[in-house]
Amino acid sequence: MKTGKSERSRIGFGKIAFFVAAAMLVGLAAESAWAKTAQEINDSVNACLGRLYKQVPGGKDLAYKAKGVLVMPGVIKAGLIVGGEYGEGALRVERRTVSYYNLASGSFGLQIGGEAKDIVILFMTDEALKQFQASKGWEVGVDANVALVKIGGGERVDFTKINDPIIGFVFDVKGFMADISLKGAKFTKINPK
Repeated sequence: MKTGKSERSRIGFGKIAFFVAAAMLVGLAAESAWAKTAQEINDSVNACLGRLYKQVPGGKDLAYKAKGVLVMPGVIKAGLIVGGEYGEGALRVERRTVSYYNLASGSFGLQIGGEAKDIVILFMTDEALKQFQASKGWEVGVDANVALVKIGGGERVDFTKINDPIIGFVFDVKGFMADISLKGAKFTKINPK
C-alpha cells in the first residue's frame, strides 16, 4: 500500500506537536525547579498590585474591600498547537501574605505564540475565600467561576454593579497571544524558601 503525501504530513505534524509538548513540559518543570523564593514572590506581588492600582481606577478600593487577594504576577503562556501556562504568586488577607500558590495549565488547539500577563483574583466573600483556601488544587470554571473584569480604553469600571463573590483581573498583557481567559487555570499551594 502506498503512503501518500498527506499521510506522511499528518505523521510529521503529530511528531512536531509531540516534541513541542515535551519541550514545554520540560520548560515548565525547569521553571518549578528554579522556583522563586518567598521574598522574590512578595516583591513581584507588590509591583503587580502597584500596576493594578495605577491601571484600574477604583481597583485599590475594591482590593481593600476583598476578604482575600490572589496575585499572580508575570504569568507566562506559550503555545504551538500544545500550550502551557505557569506563574507563582501569593494570597494576601488583610494586605499580608498568608500563603503562596502556583498557576499551571495546559491546552491543545489552534494557538501559536507567547505572552506574559498579570492576574489578580479578589475573593469578595468569606465563603469564597475559605473554599479557595481549603482546596488542594483550585481550578477556574470547575471549582468556582470568576467574573472577569475587562480593563482598557481608560474606562472606569462601576464596581457597585459587580456583585460576584470572585472577581478577576487580567492586565498588563505582553506578547502575541492576547488571551485573557482564566478558564482551566489551576492554582496549587506551594512552599517557597
